[in-house]
Amino acid sequence: MALTKQQRRYRIKKRVRKIVSGTAERPRLSVFRSNKQIYAQLIDDLAGKTLAHASSLDKEIATAEGTKSEKATMVGKLIAERAKAINIETVKFDRNGYLYHGRVKSVAEAAREGGLKF
Repeated sequence: MALTKQQRRYRIKKRVRKIVSGTAERPRLSVFRSNKQIYAQLIDDLAGKTLAHASSLDKEIATAEGTKSEKATMVGKLIAERAKAINIETVKFDRNGYLYHGRVKSVAEAAREGGLKF
């Protein structure tokens, strides 16, 4: 029997998470993509805490006009700014089982342009 999209994504997510783990010095930049919104957060897996987050629901992004990819770019820039505010420069990127293209790629490239290294 064939896997559903959710089952396939979950398998990929488990496989990646065996390798990618965040620390306080180098947190994990996790991206979650729903049909309408996109979310990014910096996670310290050792302490089990979220250090910073940004999403397309934030006021400055939600009120802006543009496509979902353009809003994903804004989320990437915003998470980079918030990371800089708490003195984080390097992160580990977690695409969360999604393919690295489209909105996930937009978040990653914008975060790199914002000054994050990964």
